[in-house]
Formats: sequence, C-alpha cells, structure tokens
Amino acid sequence: MARNALYAQSGGVTPVINASAAAVIAAARAHPDQIGRVFAAKNGVLGVLAEELIDTACMSEADLAALAASPGGAFGSCRHKLRFGRELTRLFEVFAAHDIGYLFYNGGGDSADTCMKIAAHAEYLGYDLTAIHVPKTIDNDLPHSDCSPGFGSVAKYVGTSIREAGMDVASMCGSSTKVFIMEVMGRHTGWIAASAGLASGEGNLPPHLILLPEVTFNAATFLAAVEATIAREGYCVIVAAEGIKNAEGKFVAEAGGTDAFGHAQLGGVAPYLAQLIKTAQGHKCHWAVSDYLQRAARHMASGTDVDQAMAVGTAAVKFALAGERGVMPTIVRISEAPYAWTIGSVKLEEVANHEKHLPAEYIRADGFHITPAARSYFAPLIMGEAIPPYVNGLPAYPVWNFSTIEARLEAFNTAG
Repeated sequence: MARNALYAQSGGVTPVINASAAAVIAAARAHPDQIGRVFAAKNGVLGVLAEELIDTACMSEADLAALAASPGGAFGSCRHKLRFGRELTRLFEVFAAHDIGYLFYNGGGDSADTCMKIAAHAEYLGYDLTAIHVPKTIDNDLPHSDCSPGFGSVAKYVGTSIREAGMDVASMCGSSTKVFIMEVMGRHTGWIAASAGLASGEGNLPPHLILLPEVTFNAATFLAAVEATIAREGYCVIVAAEGIKNAEGKFVAEAGGTDAFGHAQLGGVAPYLAQLIKTAQGHKCHWAVSDYLQRAARHMASGTDVDQAMAVGTAAVKFALAGERGVMPTIVRISEAPYAWTIGSVKLEEVANHEKHLPAEYIRADGFHITPAARSYFAPLIMGEAIPPYVNGLPAYPVWNFSTIEARLEAFNTAG
C-alpha cells in the first residue's frame, strides 16, 4: 500500500537546493504504487512541528522546472536543533496523522544529525519510516562525498566576482585603492575561499592572497605578504574566509553570540583586515562581504552543480524505495580528465557531526594560495552554465511561498 512522503529544507540555502526539491518530487511521482502524496514542510522541521504541510500535487511539470531554476528555499528553511522529548514526540504525531512513510530531509551537516535522530527514534518507536538525507551545503564540508551540491555554484560566483573586482582595482591602483578584500563564508573550512583561487589562473592575477581557516592567521606575516604583493603588482586583492583564527585558536572576527546549534556568530573579518592594513601601512582599502549574494546567485549556477543537485534528489527516492534507511546520497568522482562522477551512499552516522577540511596538499607552502592539485579538484565543479529564463532584463524567478502554493492547491482541488 502506498504511503505518503514528506520533503523539508533545512539550514542555509544554496543556489541549487530547489533543484534537489524538484527532483525529489518528480521522482516520487513516478512511483504512485509506492508513494502516495508528496508533502512539503513549511520552514523545515519547524513546519512539521506546527503541522504546516502542503500537498505538492498542485505543482505542474512546468512548475517543477521553474522551481529547479529558482534561488532561495521555495518551501522555507530553518536552523533548529530538534529537542528530545516533546518535540520528537510531536514530530511523530504529525507523521502518523499524515501517514508519512518517507522523509527526505535536504540539508547540511547539522541537518544530517537531525535526520539521523529522526531515523533512530522511528526505529525505537517501531514506526515504519524511511528517512533519507538529501545533501546540500555551500561549505563543501560533508564527508564521504567528492563535493556538496551548492558548492560548485558558489565557487563559480566567488571566482567570477573576484576576477571582475580585481580588474577594477588594477585599473585604479595608481591613484586610488591599493587593496581589495572579499570576505566569503567558511566557518571551519576554507573550501569557498580556496576555490576563488581558480580566478588567478596560472599567473599572478587576483586573488593574490587567500586566507583559510586551516592556516593560522599571523598579522605580521600577512602584512608582509600584502606589502610584497603591492611592491610587485601595484595592488593586492585578497579573499578571506570568515572563520580564520589566530594562534590562540580564536576567530579573528568573532562577533559574540551563538546560533541554534551553538556555533559562534561570525562577521567582520574583511573590515578588520582593512583597518589592520590601513593602520600599519596606510594603504587605501576597500572591502566587500559576499554573504547571502553568493548562496543566492542562481543566475550564475554551475551546470555541473545543478546536475548533481538533481541527481542526489532522484537518488534519495531510489534509495528509499529500495529500503535503504538513514543514508545520504554521495557524489563519487570517477575521473578528472574528462571529469566523470556517479552516485554512491553513506550511512548518516558517518556524516552527522563530521566536517571535511581542505587537504594540506591543496594549500600552497606559504599558506596564502592553492596548489595545482586544488585547481584540478575545483575546476570541473564550476563548469557549465545553467542560466534561468530572463524577462525584461532580469531573471524570471517565480515567487515561491506557502500562500502562492496553497492558492494553487485550492485551484487544483476545485478543478478535481
């Protein structure tokens, strides 16, 4: 007998998380004998707790295609650490009320932990639930997967942005700005910052310096590198991960406070570095923080990334129907030249609460840039364009929220 499925988004969104959503819904619809209705939760697990679910049957194939080409989290996401006791009990009350037999939880490392807890509690209760974690994170720190859906598009965005900004600074450095700093996300790992190194090619093009969480930040060494770069190139362009730390292991830009999972709130490494340079060396500096821009830039999505995001969504349904529980689809690199990949799987206990760090062999000996091995790894992940439709000069993104989807559902039900 067919049972219903529930899809939910969790954590920070990516340029391609909706591509995974569309793939999950489409794949589930292809098996009506095993999966009945496909619900989506409003704002992740919070929507389940509030019993705010929507039947995605109202979304046409054209809607799903538009969904796959949209940024943000169409159904709403959240950062919420699921509590044992009343919250977990409530979750399964909602599952039972809607005959949820399949859970597809789309998120990063913390979300993998949530999915694992739900799977374990289902087993404890004797509730028949197949829980699959659908991977995504721009941080690229999910272990046992060659890369994480969302990362390739962000790498493409930061590489493009720093190349363009570098050309701007180069044109004005004789009489104006000498230093430009772009701050990117990366709390504990430097995958995003390192990927920006692709923009420098094989020569001395920007970024000239890359600051990584895996390399201890030393102000004196950094300032010397900035001065040497300006003496050689006439200007200096820097990419800095938000999570760089000093010799005491303290975040350089720790702002105080923590999020729902106890992670320190970060912010301000770029202005900190700019002030450091201005005070010590007197150079005029400009800085920018890519922040949400990098993870929302669907207009610059990597074709490879979109393909992989849809592949893990499809694979999640395939694994569920095959009876696999508590697993996550992974991306397995088969070869680099030509680039080829396939889908594998890993148990959630090997993913939850684990981080994949930038390998030492990807970091140049002086700690300020990447190696040829890193270029070989990053290069295929940004390949291909997946440009969304444009209308009147702007991307034609549909507005996805529960009000618009509920209106479609009402019309769908009225039409029979």
